Amino acid sequence: QLKLVESGGGLVQPGGSLRLSCAYSGFSLDHFQIGWFRQAPGKAREGFGCFLSSSGHTKYADSVKGRFTISRDNAQNTVYLQMNNLKPEDTAVYYCAAELPLLSDGGFVCDYRLPFDNWGQGTQVTVSS
Repeated sequence: QLKLVESGGGLVQPGGSLRLSCAYSGFSLDHFQIGWFRQAPGKAREGFGCFLSSSGHTKYADSVKGRFTISRDNAQNTVYLQMNNLKPEDTAVYYCAAELPLLSDGGFVCDYRLPFDNWGQGTQVTVSS
């Protein structure tokens, strides 16, 4: 059974930082990609980043590029999302998800624009003064 649990959300002032954790079990990052998604109030769920450990491939949306970074801790079966220079528009419920990687011309890659089948429960991030 694939399982993912997000944690680390909270209330942060604009310009501040948070590190979210995605603890996973039931699969290996050698065979799955991790996607990060968020859903703001009144808006659709938005994918903004992904990570594929087997190839080292990462992908970020322009809205978070340069501010958000995905990494992993092999010893703890945890993927991290470091969020810096947070803005009020970053306020949302944040989710991690797992899916098989995408095979492209250059090899396996991640892509948060594809459907993901395995989801965590989400963690609330609020950016406000």
